[in-house]
Amino acid sequence: MLITVEDLKKVYKSYQRGSSFGETLKSLFVRKPIYIEALKGISFRIDQGELVGFLGPNGAGKSTTLKILTGILYPSSGKVDIMGYTPWRDRKKYVAKIGAVFGQKSQLLWDIPPIDAFYLNKAIYAIPEREFKRTMEYMVELLDVEGQIRKPTRQLSLGERMKCEFIMAMLHKPEIVFLDEPTIGLDVIAKDKIRKFILKMNQRGVTFILTTHDLGDIEHLAKRVIVINHGELVFDDALPALRRQLGEKKIIAVTTIHPLPALDRPGITVTNRISTYQVELELDLTAFPLNEFIALVNKSSTIRDLSLREPQIEDVIKVLYQAR
Repeated sequence: MLITVEDLKKVYKSYQRGSSFGETLKSLFVRKPIYIEALKGISFRIDQGELVGFLGPNGAGKSTTLKILTGILYPSSGKVDIMGYTPWRDRKKYVAKIGAVFGQKSQLLWDIPPIDAFYLNKAIYAIPEREFKRTMEYMVELLDVEGQIRKPTRQLSLGERMKCEFIMAMLHKPEIVFLDEPTIGLDVIAKDKIRKFILKMNQRGVTFILTTHDLGDIEHLAKRVIVINHGELVFDDALPALRRQLGEKKIIAVTTIHPLPALDRPGITVTNRISTYQVELELDLTAFPLNEFIALVNKSSTIRDLSLREPQIEDVIKVLYQAR
């Protein structure tokens, strides 16, 4: 097993401050501690070569978990074993085996070309010259940035910079790469290029852990999804199983000629009432079959248009986030 996380907990200690001047002054001498549980004993395992989406709303404990996995933070308790290392104890040896790409934090240097930054990483990781050139040329060709790596970083577009960020992070051939919002702000062409690059590297055995709010990345890349909320693991399974969380539910958009009837029935959840003639809703077919729904609407009106689709991953994630 490449990554083993067992009963991981993290408690932050803070201090309560008073709202009034007197209470604030008092807190300078007598401080009341507050303990915040960021992680409440999560456990999971990841095999070599997996591509895992790691999701959670803001404040769920997602960033805390990643900081522990990369060795930046110590946990309060629990066990983490990654490639035989404990990240925060064996940090120097461990970081030579991992890579990281953060969509909002650059590893490149603003005033120098990416190729110079690549050579800096070559020196930091003591990469042999022949191996360095072979790896760099392969990735430059794969990401189609031959014409950009010799320009100052400040002259590159966001998409070009992100491609170079991936090369920078993977020149030393890490076994695990942590991705945090790797496609944020990118156009569809740049996203597609980077997604294909990630899949290609994954096929070569690189393990990826992906955190993102762009659920398109999850649908295109992740084969498995881990979801945490309020410091607890609420889902860990393959992507198709995530969709099954909604059971036999369908998303329906209906437009009628006359005003719609009341739809407050078990199995019907209105998600967007556009007008008295148009509505979007979630229909649970086990509680309210589609033919009965059509009969209900046609009883007092006439359907002009009706569309039905499977729940998207956004619909499922929303349910998981709101469940606790």
